[in-house]
Amino acid sequence: MCDYSLHAVATRPAQVGETLITTTFRGTATRGLASENDPAVAVCMLPGTELAFAEDVKYDNRWIWSRAINFRVGKFGVIDPNAPHRHHDAIEFPDGSNVLVTQLCEGQRVTVLQLPVVQQATEHSQPAAETPAATSVPVA
Repeated sequence: MCDYSLHAVATRPAQVGETLITTTFRGTATRGLASENDPAVAVCMLPGTELAFAEDVKYDNRWIWSRAINFRVGKFGVIDPNAPHRHHDAIEFPDGSNVLVTQLCEGQRVTVLQLPVVQQATEHSQPAAETPAATSVPVA
């Protein structure tokens, strides 16, 4: 997902193994993740995407100084999805704390470790009740 404030920015989905940087996108006040090779394109993530930071995560707590959280791994998620006109994209850390993506300090390196499993319905799938039962073959 990409936050509502990035609707005017080009986007693409995240890929496993790529290294991204935290950046502020031109023409917005919103921070997010982008490739170093293409910093104008926001990289969007699905909730559950696992991330590894190169260093302890630093974030802007809207005061004069930035803060650091003593974790280098986190899971992308969404907080308060029903609250309109606010940032929802966040990183959840192992202790359960969350930091909004837009609060991450610029220039941090982040590697996409794993994308979440997304189940897709196919026209060939059948409910268990309609699936033919397996036949057993006696072994002599």
